[in-house]
Amino acid sequence: MKLDRLAFHTEGTNGLGVLLIHGLTGAPAEMRLVARQFAKRGFSVYAPLLAGHGKDAATLRRTRWQDWLDSVEEAAADFRAEVKDVFTAGICAGGKLGLMAADRRPDLVKAAALYSPCFHYDGWNIPRHYALMARQIRWLSKIPFMDRLNFQETASMGIKDERIRKMVSSMSNEGVLESFPGRGLVEMEKLARALKARLPALKTPTLIVHSREDDVSSPEHARYIAEHLGGEKQLHWLTDSYHMIHVDRQHRQVADLTADFFEKHHADDRS
Repeated sequence: MKLDRLAFHTEGTNGLGVLLIHGLTGAPAEMRLVARQFAKRGFSVYAPLLAGHGKDAATLRRTRWQDWLDSVEEAAADFRAEVKDVFTAGICAGGKLGLMAADRRPDLVKAAALYSPCFHYDGWNIPRHYALMARQIRWLSKIPFMDRLNFQETASMGIKDERIRKMVSSMSNEGVLESFPGRGLVEMEKLARALKARLPALKTPTLIVHSREDDVSSPEHARYIAEHLGGEKQLHWLTDSYHMIHVDRQHRQVADLTADFFEKHHADDRS
């Protein structure tokens, strides 16, 4: 298994593996809290680093969403050699990449979990001009140098719990970028369009977990996926977290919901 300085892996006891996928500008370190919960449930865990991430904005600008997806598929293939079944769970763009990897490689990924899915940033705490730009990023990207702009993280960092927010703010030395490069937002929009086009034909069993208080991504994104996804799906709402539900106050609940969903589908495959 390919482990760079930022990726991590823990071996479990039940033969099942969860591939944890960080979000845009994120890094594997942000997945450690839910990883601990999965480990307690017996799952092996592998948190790879997405292509172009973990270094700086200039490096991220040189990659496209297809590169991110390829790195997820490569990680799933490596992981599959060590466990009976692989499942994906990812935050925001990471969840969408996991679902698309499952769609392209059903031989590798049995089911997927999407945490706070987002097609564009439009939550209650996103500045109005950011939200307007996010909706029009496809056209704005045609303006020279637009994709080289950097957009700052919101003050809350998508986290309701102040103690956890302080902990995550110290992760810049673990590969988490402090700003969003315009090119990354352009590629995120392209990823969203690709996923939307595939949803009706997508048969991967999917768990969608979203907070009603999400400050970055409107709950409408989760509803849209649930309504258009062609396969089995389960939508679960949280009430005491912001966007980063995998690290916020309810991260244990998020992991347990996901573990239950994955265990069910492993058992269904065996029956």
